Amino acid sequence: MKQAFLIVLISIPFFAIGQNLPEKARVSISRTIDLIKVDGILDEETWGKADVAKDFYQSYPVDNDFATSQTEVKIAFDDNFMYFGIICYDPSPGKYIVESLRRDWGFRNTESVGIYIDPFNDKTNGFSFNLSPYNVQREGLIANGRDVSTDWDNKWYSEVTNFEDKWIVEIAIPFKTLRYKNNLTEWNIQFLRNDVKNNEISAWTAVPQQFRPSNLGFAGKLIWNESPPPPKPNISVIPYVLGQVTKDYEEGTKADPIGKVGLDAKIAVTSSLNLDLTVNPDFSQVEVDQQIVNLDRFELFFPERRQFFLENSDLYARSGFPSSRPFFSRRIGIASDTSGSRVAVPIIFGARLSGKINKDWRIGLMNMQTAARKGSVLPGTENVNGGSNLSGQNYTAAVLQRQLWSRSNIGAIFINRQATQYDPTDSTNSTSAFNRVAGLDFNFADKTNTWIANAYLHASFDPVSKKNAITQGTFVGYQSRHWTLFYGYTFIGDGYNAEVGFVPRKGTFSFGTFRSQYIIYPKAESIVTIKPGIRVNYTLIPNGPLADRSLDGSVEFAFLNTSSLTLGINQQFTHLFRDFDPTRTGGVPLPAGTGYTWGSGRLNFSSDGRRAFSYSVAGQYGTYFNGKKLTTEANIGYRFRPFGSIFVQAIYNDVALPEPHSSTKFWLIGPRIDLTFTNSLFLTTFVQYNEQADNVNINARLQWRFAPVSDLFVVYTDNYFPENFTVKNRAIVVKFSYWLNL
Repeated sequence: MKQAFLIVLISIPFFAIGQNLPEKARVSISRTIDLIKVDGILDEETWGKADVAKDFYQSYPVDNDFATSQTEVKIAFDDNFMYFGIICYDPSPGKYIVESLRRDWGFRNTESVGIYIDPFNDKTNGFSFNLSPYNVQREGLIANGRDVSTDWDNKWYSEVTNFEDKWIVEIAIPFKTLRYKNNLTEWNIQFLRNDVKNNEISAWTAVPQQFRPSNLGFAGKLIWNESPPPPKPNISVIPYVLGQVTKDYEEGTKADPIGKVGLDAKIAVTSSLNLDLTVNPDFSQVEVDQQIVNLDRFELFFPERRQFFLENSDLYARSGFPSSRPFFSRRIGIASDTSGSRVAVPIIFGARLSGKINKDWRIGLMNMQTAARKGSVLPGTENVNGGSNLSGQNYTAAVLQRQLWSRSNIGAIFINRQATQYDPTDSTNSTSAFNRVAGLDFNFADKTNTWIANAYLHASFDPVSKKNAITQGTFVGYQSRHWTLFYGYTFIGDGYNAEVGFVPRKGTFSFGTFRSQYIIYPKAESIVTIKPGIRVNYTLIPNGPLADRSLDGSVEFAFLNTSSLTLGINQQFTHLFRDFDPTRTGGVPLPAGTGYTWGSGRLNFSSDGRRAFSYSVAGQYGTYFNGKKLTTEANIGYRFRPFGSIFVQAIYNDVALPEPHSSTKFWLIGPRIDLTFTNSLFLTTFVQYNEQADNVNINARLQWRFAPVSDLFVVYTDNYFPENFTVKNRAIVVKFSYWLNL
């Protein structure tokens, strides 16, 4: 017994040394000594002499052991490409679990290996490149030191060879695809492996379980034995041609076909500064929004999906707090049609300069011009003259950001909306002549995101500006092995008006936004973590009464088989400052000046996502204002991997209020069929029945990626009245785009 204890005691330091600790992990990159053929076979002499990143360590479900499925990574370069040769050992029997053959697949349920590169050495921004065993690519941009957005697309090349006990990856990433600082011979880099069969996520450098594996704070070092090649002139042009037929049956318009041409261009001003140009852009191929039930008093947030707005979007989109964003790119070029669906307002041109000026300074400058549109109002804009015509608009967004310490920054932002050819005597104008926002943002993060803090101060300016046209906020967060603690406050003046931003509620002071969660790592093999937590929020009207109070308690269970369970209770108080119908049916509203306290309980369960058949269910029941509300939701589907999936989402709401107020029951049902015939041919079909919006929407999108980042799209859209399936509007679009490197 004493001998066994002594062996364990002696082995502890060796086990700790065996981890690739971020501050000590190094892997070198050398120039190729022969021609690399990207074929998934590492038979070149270069690979035999390359340095190896190995000994991957688990990050999930535990972080105290080596990975079951080990990975080895080798790196090389020539004048045009970075090359990666990766061996993914697979000792566990069974087929690969791969969600689909579609590019940018979901990370959690797909076996994969990934490269996370920070060529700026700021541990804040970077690029990710992931690959499944079926050679399906997924690339993204890293922002905020950990967050990965896969909406970004660019060119890179890969091949995979599969064996019984491993799969081998060979990757070539063009230097033209990357943004990097010239003559910088140390980059931050991380490699991740998602072993879905064993429910393990492992990393080259050790990442504690409470942090995201993509956290660049735990990245190791990539050492260049000679400087990366100097950036070469890099100009890419992506022209498109489009044919479209649209008919609005409600307005009785003719189904006249139209043609359209346009282009995007990407110009590398420097190795880390990029200029994007667009002329007459079209975003008809962008995936439609998933409809959401809205029983709230305020506007709902929908994410940006359009490619032009995405690279370096964190410069603009993360300014302020979620309750007060000065810039929301969906305000540009999107309005609402007769069915309440979002439709395009023509963008004439746009330009965006973004990236690193040097190691300390980062810049973002965007200008967009839209055409006039009759009979539409951009969501969130104020119809100051009571009309419904939208003038042409010019939008400018400018950010200058200075890095502080290792992972912090301070930045200044300026947003301007300017109506073009504005006529102040025209009573049908839907906007004022201009609206502007200016302000400062400070973002702090320590080396690993254990401590984070944010603060901002913004002010708005326009011809109808009022007093208190400012907003400010402060946030502090702490995350350790067991504790997650957040506190913040936000003040939004009643005169603050950010028309190009997302500010669902003004004239408030949220001073008690507090969240606490404790992480338990139980010894039970079937449970990974248990997370009890509380959330508290108090919102006041300055110099007025309490507006809202929310008290929430919950406990989250994460199971080893990837399923999860959440139980929670909530108490809410709301003081109405305006008449409000909680059913949104146009019935007798609850009167302004009244206050309501209600509470509810909820349950959420998600099944094992690795199985072909999976589901999630949720339910919430309790009081609601002066009545009761039941909400149930189910998402059930089957994956016939890797060629597609069929899922059906169903949401049911039953709101019962006493007379004379309205009661209502309504469904939101959304079947989705996602077929991936090959890794270049995809079909996605949505059918969304929204009883609240009195609309049935059908959207089918066929995509053929016939060359890297070059596509043929066929998109069909219908909107119907659900009671008799009378057509509201209908459209079919055929779009062809091609990426040219000049």
